Amino acid sequence: MSDFFSPSWAASVADALTAGPSEQERAGKLQEYWDFFELIKSMYPASWALGCRELAGLNSTAYLFVQWGGGAVTDCRIIGPDEPLKATYVLAMDYQDWKALHEGYDAQRTVMYRKIVLEEGDLLEFFKAVYFFVESLAVIGAVPGAYPETLR
Repeated sequence: MSDFFSPSWAASVADALTAGPSEQERAGKLQEYWDFFELIKSMYPASWALGCRELAGLNSTAYLFVQWGGGAVTDCRIIGPDEPLKATYVLAMDYQDWKALHEGYDAQRTVMYRKIVLEEGDLLEFFKAVYFFVESLAVIGAVPGAYPETLR
């Protein structure tokens, strides 16, 4: 198991996102929903910088950068707090909320209750594909990882 927000964890995230939600997850929703999800995935051109505030050893936010293209993740890596953020959408949430997502907290509620917040990017364009983002966030949350202690 890789450490949360490590390069090896990011590589596992890339593989999981390209594979998409599990069959068990898919069984809980209508096929039309997943058909739409796959349509969006096949043409989604954007990138995300998903921040984690309060990660152990950092006094600022680190980011998981995810670039989409052609229905797959074309780049997925950790961006340090001092590196420039060049992503279509920059979002961030607290470490405890990342951990809760990993422990099974609902990804849709994570977005709806503003546990993850869009900090940069066109809000309307982001929400046109929000269900794709939510399902992808659920996939990310399910990637195994060892969670270090927080700063606080």
